[in-house]
Amino acid sequence: MADRRRWEAMRPARDTEFEGWLEGALQRPLEERLARVAELTPAQLERIRFVWEFWARPEQLTPEGAWTYWLLMAGRGFGKTRTGAETTRMWARTSRFVNLIGATSDDARDIMIDGEAGILAVCPPHERPEYRKSERKLLWPNGGVSLIFTADEPERLRGKQHEKLWADELGAWRYSDAWDQALLGLRLGANPQAVVTTTPRPSGVVKAILTDLSTVVTRGTSYDNRRNLAPAFYSSIITRFEGTRLGRQELNAELLEDNPNALWQRSNIDHYRVKHAPTLERVVGGVDPAVTSGEESAETGIVFAGRGPPVPGTRPGPHFYVLGDLSLVASPEKWAREVVRGYRSNGADRIIGETNNGGDMVETVLRTVDQNIAYTKVTATRGKAIRAEPIAALYEQGRVHHVGSFPQLEDQLCDFDPSVPCKSPDRMDALVWALTELLNGSGRGVLEYYRDLAEEVAANSGKLPERNASAKSADVAEVRLRMPPNGPRQVLYGSTMVQADVDGIISVPKDSVPPLIAAGWTEVAAVRP
Repeated sequence: MADRRRWEAMRPARDTEFEGWLEGALQRPLEERLARVAELTPAQLERIRFVWEFWARPEQLTPEGAWTYWLLMAGRGFGKTRTGAETTRMWARTSRFVNLIGATSDDARDIMIDGEAGILAVCPPHERPEYRKSERKLLWPNGGVSLIFTADEPERLRGKQHEKLWADELGAWRYSDAWDQALLGLRLGANPQAVVTTTPRPSGVVKAILTDLSTVVTRGTSYDNRRNLAPAFYSSIITRFEGTRLGRQELNAELLEDNPNALWQRSNIDHYRVKHAPTLERVVGGVDPAVTSGEESAETGIVFAGRGPPVPGTRPGPHFYVLGDLSLVASPEKWAREVVRGYRSNGADRIIGETNNGGDMVETVLRTVDQNIAYTKVTATRGKAIRAEPIAALYEQGRVHHVGSFPQLEDQLCDFDPSVPCKSPDRMDALVWALTELLNGSGRGVLEYYRDLAEEVAANSGKLPERNASAKSADVAEVRLRMPPNGPRQVLYGSTMVQADVDGIISVPKDSVPPLIAAGWTEVAAVRP
């Protein structure tokens, strides 16, 4: 009661002239309302800033009727965050527990709370909550509380109860368990409700809420909010992605299923996904560096993976576990710190860095952060598709498991069509480097995959088994091998002497591989004829 009295005391004095003007303005279309703003005094202009009903487009206002979930599935720049923040503010006036769930702790803090369209920005001084970061909560002036959760810590949601809930970027949540726990706790008050703001991704949890009879769905595109977005956004971002599959998802808010020509299929990734990794025998991080760090720069791909025992009931032999995707657009110093953070948190044995773009820059910037980091450089001498096919084959065999969900990485994988030119899939490249390193040290290299394929062909009376595009070339002519430590740099087969390159790599006919493997050489990749 005392909190509510203090809250009422903080409210600004009534302005009957402004209230009458506002009542009339709200009866008019948005464009006419905006044209009348010039009629207001400076004090009234300050007041109108925080009247959401004045600025909102109709699709941004809370739906009428009975519903439990309001799914706002829209493109980038639509105004999803502002809508979620304003809905939270409105609910906090009458509900005691209006809780928040962000995809990560950074997203909850930097977007939902502290962001330009976040809760602290949209609340006038008399309604603005106190943000207690260490306690992960907001304390509202009227005595209400908003607990702050993140989807990458689903266990923290266990046992917590919610009267109202704002869940942001549901399609990007790493663990679907977080949504399950949230639903179990949405049980306080007379009318428990949740607003879900997300860019569309065909995850199981998004599909489930779409088909729930208690859901009201609002769809929108990036074009709907053009008035409030910087012109540069349209001249660069819209032009860059318009007409692409990524643009259809991120701008037009289409819920896209798999690209049928992609090397990876989402159903396969989902089928072999796990919640936890077993004890791993080796962990590495793959890095595909960007050489610039501006807003339009490519991402630096940073993916960690490990090798360990198979999941019970799956194919025997070594299996591989994708542990983390830390990819980002950043300066070399910042992404190097992120690599080292992942190296330490995942207990990695080594970092594998591609040197085609940055040369020795990758190792240099990493060692400025941690001079003792274990690092190996790799150089891409073959096309992306050739490097990716053996790794995609591991997925087909059910030997790669994503520990949780990595939506942006999985989008790249399931959209990569080798026959279509595209922007460099940096996350995919980092994954391929990491898994290739783990594969080459597993005692079962790339050629074993093709031998398995040949056995299946023979078992099917000469017919190639049905597969994705990744399994369409079993005709390996040569194999690239890496020299053993302190071994000879030259190899003689037949009458031909082959000299290893600066990285200790040679390419030899496949029938020359067995004796070299016995001599300590290790497989790097198969080469098409």
